[in-house]
Amino acid sequence: MTERVHQNPHLIFSEGTQIVALKDIVESGGRVRHPRGAVGVIVRSPRDHDHPYRIRFLDGVEGALRHEDIVMLAHYKEGEIGDAKISAAHSNLFDRVIYRCVIGSRAYGLDDEQSDTDYRGIFLPTAELHWSLYGVPEQIECDATQEHYWEFQRFLGLALKANPNVLECLYTPLIEKTTPLAEELLQIREIFLSRLVYQTYNGYVMSQFKKMQSDLHNQGQVKWKHVMHLIRLLISGICVLRHGFVPVRVEEHREQLLAIKRGEVRWDETEELRLSLHAEFDAAFTETKLPERPDYERANALLIKARNAALSKELP
Repeated sequence: MTERVHQNPHLIFSEGTQIVALKDIVESGGRVRHPRGAVGVIVRSPRDHDHPYRIRFLDGVEGALRHEDIVMLAHYKEGEIGDAKISAAHSNLFDRVIYRCVIGSRAYGLDDEQSDTDYRGIFLPTAELHWSLYGVPEQIECDATQEHYWEFQRFLGLALKANPNVLECLYTPLIEKTTPLAEELLQIREIFLSRLVYQTYNGYVMSQFKKMQSDLHNQGQVKWKHVMHLIRLLISGICVLRHGFVPVRVEEHREQLLAIKRGEVRWDETEELRLSLHAEFDAAFTETKLPERPDYERANALLIKARNAALSKELP
């Protein structure tokens, strides 16, 4: 997939950035000094989008242009190359979904009457779309139906890095659609479990708890639902390292987790639980039988098989 130049619409371009003018630069007498498409360099950046940039053009003349009247030269040259939205517009990628499952609170057994149903899964684009100038998107989603699907290679890459949401897709008991290729993926799901679970889960939990401590200090409160899910993630990580599978349903931890979600557990008690679970997580890491790294070769073999299958218009 082609990497496109990222341009945040809220970004203030820095001095020295080469730009293309999206409007004519007109002198006081009405003569066009620099036509639309002229290249210049930013010599002074504004503090916000309400003020113009100072642009120096190739002849040394300077002018003022607002943010909406310029574009980065690299972005301008790129044009439609690698624009996956074009491929998506030419094909209904939701018709290429090979795997659909339910994760989140309903899969965990923590749902209530207000809970959404979160659908996740995988889509496999046709080879023709992959070969196109535009490439394919890494993910597609439909907010109205809470659906989110990863492109097959993207899904494998995230699973190999021990992404918790992706691993839970492979182990959720709530599966709604599988094709033969997806069935084959589920049959080898253990190849994605490695000691990387320790680093990925631990890093995420620690960074999020640090943020929550900051929220508590600055705002006097935290989002207890998020606290609950971080505790759940630690419990899950311990099980992965000890037993070699991802426990999606919380089973015997359900009441404790729901009490945290309702805010019935004091923050200091939650911190004590977290530190205790971290210690248990550390111990599980030292004792785990999981390999140092996931099985890249088997994952790669399945990807190549999927790419060959994508030559056909039929969904494998």
